[in-house]
Amino acid sequence: MVRTAGVSVTAGPTLAVVAREAGVSVPTASKVVNGREDVAPETRRRVTEALDRLGYVRRPRFGASKPPRLIDLVVHALDSSWSGAVLHGAEEAAHDAGLDVVVSAALSRTRAGRPQRGWLDKLTVRGSAGVLFNLTELTGSQYAWLEQHRTPFVLIDPVVEPPPGVVSVGAANWQGGVTATEHLLALGHERIAVIAGPRRRMCSSARVAGYRSALASAGIAYRPEYLRDGAFDESVAYRSMHELFDLPEPPTAVFVCSDRMALGAYLALEERGLRIPHDVSVVGFDDLPESRWTTPALTTVRQPLAEMAATGLRLLLRMMDGEHPEGTRTELSTRLVERASTAPPHRGTAVKR
Repeated sequence: MVRTAGVSVTAGPTLAVVAREAGVSVPTASKVVNGREDVAPETRRRVTEALDRLGYVRRPRFGASKPPRLIDLVVHALDSSWSGAVLHGAEEAAHDAGLDVVVSAALSRTRAGRPQRGWLDKLTVRGSAGVLFNLTELTGSQYAWLEQHRTPFVLIDPVVEPPPGVVSVGAANWQGGVTATEHLLALGHERIAVIAGPRRRMCSSARVAGYRSALASAGIAYRPEYLRDGAFDESVAYRSMHELFDLPEPPTAVFVCSDRMALGAYLALEERGLRIPHDVSVVGFDDLPESRWTTPALTTVRQPLAEMAATGLRLLLRMMDGEHPEGTRTELSTRLVERASTAPPHRGTAVKR
């Protein structure tokens, strides 16, 4: 009991009391209170529950009259047109909302695509009110950290299926795969191959599933030898295209599941002396600026990257204001952009191996 100017005030529990209640040391309890990341998830949970149970009042990092207006955007890289589109969409939406954005890229990420240990500590220090993760795979402990620190976050195009309740924004990848394949079928192609991204990536598996569904609907048998893994990499797609045209019966059309991979596929076809679309038709996915610069210009499925980022930021803003979206997954539509890389199959053309 503390007595001030004749008024009795009940003091809240000290950090030592909280530490004793949670069965941890005072420094460990202090790490949890101050938002440090280097605490085991189970330990963090016990301390957080003790803080809530005992009514420990944490000192606010910001003035109560003006909440923080800073958010973090974590992208997979800064040297790609993909990230440029995401940054553009997020920046416009942030400007409209009066938010400032801190961008983190390769230097704050591991080779596996996860933010490095300690990154969340920096998030706390700079006082970000929320986070947008683009093409980022979080660990279980990082999800726990964000939840226990009540930090709102949204995933843009998550790498794998996020845990239940996590809000994410993506594109209609399955429908995009259907649309690309149906376009080639409508031109008269039946030997249609696909160069996919990594199998564990949500977007890649959905595009391949759409491709297979369109073939089945058209009564065309799926041929396993026509499926190649391009890993969303130009050099891997280059090798995959060569493998497809080393087959006894090569395809007359190829659905390449990213515009970046299509650049490698174009190079392989050029080396073999095959003309696009006279000898083989090619469809990409994304509608990045590169798709318009290639020769011939690439027919592709447009993925609304800027709109996905803007939608994610607006969802994050609602969560920062205490709301929670009714649905955890938002999908934006894709559409086919027809250019010069597709045409009906040319009968009688000799395949050059």
